[in-house]
Order: sequence, then C-alpha cells, then structure tokens
Amino acid sequence: MIILEKEIQQTKFSSNKQKATLNIIFTAGWLRCNQTRLFKSYGISGEQYNVLRILRGQRGNPIGVNGIQERMLDKNSNASRLIDKLKEKNLVERVGCKSDRRSVEIFITDAGKNLLTQLDSVIEEQESKMILLSEEESSQLNELLDKLRTQN
Repeated sequence: MIILEKEIQQTKFSSNKQKATLNIIFTAGWLRCNQTRLFKSYGISGEQYNVLRILRGQRGNPIGVNGIQERMLDKNSNASRLIDKLKEKNLVERVGCKSDRRSVEIFITDAGKNLLTQLDSVIEEQESKMILLSEEESSQLNELLDKLRTQN
C-alpha cells in the first residue's frame, strides 16, 4: 500500500484532520490525472465528459447553459466554452429556445450518446482497477465524504 507520507515526502502532520485534508486533495488529483489520460484518448476532457453525462441524464429533454453549469462537478468550469467545444465535435446540439429567443437549449447528439456508451464500460473497468474497495467500504467512504461536505 502506498501511503500519503511516502507520496508527498512528509512524515509529520499537525493533526489527523490535516492529513485527511491533504489525503483527499492528493487522491482527487490522482484520480483526475488517471481519468484525464483516459478521456484524452477519446478526444475529450473530463469537464466535457461531465457535460455529456449531464445531457444524457436529461433523457432527451433540453437544458440551458446555466442548468448545466449548476450541475457541473467543477463549479469553476466554463460551461458555455465546453459546449462550444463539444458542438465542434458534433457531440451536442444548440437549439434556440422557442419560448425565449435569448435562451439556448442544449441536447446531446447520437454521436455524444455513442461516445458515452463506449466510455461506460471503459470507465467501469478503470474504476474497478483503481478503486480497490469493497461495496461496503465504498458506501462508507461516500457517507464520510457526504458528511464532510454537509457540515460545511
């Protein structure tokens, strides 16, 4: 097992809470790096993947840029720019809103759905290799992370 102390070459922490904070940050970076490599091989970024998943979750219903932005994992992402990049790749479609001409509705294209279908099994395989936790441990980790965010 690779421990945090070895990875960041630090042997002492001011508290277990400090170590937990650093461990979460370090682990998030490690996960992001591995996913970035995977997504890059499919010609998209992690943020673009996030947008595509949000759109697939709409089940054919339109959503505006603000709705996408609210659901993004990284709240600092520029949803409008990401949608433009996905549109260039023919993975999403922008359609003018009939009820409000100033608004634009975003849909996932068949090509976008097909890409996500391809990625589903690849990501599941990657997660099974990277997340070496049982279902019970994964559930416990999720509960602890939710508790951490809920208290703030």
